[in-house]
Amino acid sequence: MLKKERYQEFVKYFSTHSPDAQTELNYSNPYELLVAVILSAQCTDKRINQVTPALFERFPDAPSLAASTPDEVFTYIRSVSYPNNKAKHLVGMAKKLMEEFHGDVPEKVEDLIKLPGVGRKTANVISSVVYNNPAMAVDTHVFRVSNRLGLTSRATTPLAVEKQLVKYLPKDTIAIAHHWLILHGRYICVARRPKCEECPITYFCKYFETHYTNVTAKINN
Repeated sequence: MLKKERYQEFVKYFSTHSPDAQTELNYSNPYELLVAVILSAQCTDKRINQVTPALFERFPDAPSLAASTPDEVFTYIRSVSYPNNKAKHLVGMAKKLMEEFHGDVPEKVEDLIKLPGVGRKTANVISSVVYNNPAMAVDTHVFRVSNRLGLTSRATTPLAVEKQLVKYLPKDTIAIAHHWLILHGRYICVARRPKCEECPITYFCKYFETHYTNVTAKINN
């Protein structure tokens, strides 16, 4: 199957079966999503959703967070991964929001990456989820699944994966495709042992085609 055909089948399947895919992080405004995404680095969404209610109650906006200290923030996020660094990043991010963006979360990726704790992946999440821009955030799930499906080829860095996905996906699907890839990677196409026996899209998956078709051929021969 050609790459173009894989993209067509990918969009066709998920737009039919998962038209409302969205982030599993709980938030009610751009500021809360930004905080949650910064916290979610190398941590589960489930854990972040357990932590953020108390955090948002104490720091409901950028001004309150900017006025705090990393030590205080740490007490609310001690159960997440790398809490010391993330506490520093959150306070620094809030101060930067106040100093340069009047407390508002910016829309452009180039502005977002100026914030402490915000890399290109986080910036793309905010740009796509909050502002519905055609930005593709590449985390470990997106990186793994896009490669296994055959949507990317010889893409060895997150940026390379991002560029290929943005190039070949229809522009109006880029934002939601990020969620399609993440959720498929989180629940079906898991890292160690992908659940190919449960997967509904093996018919256009390069990984399945390579591993299972070859195995079947050898057995039959």
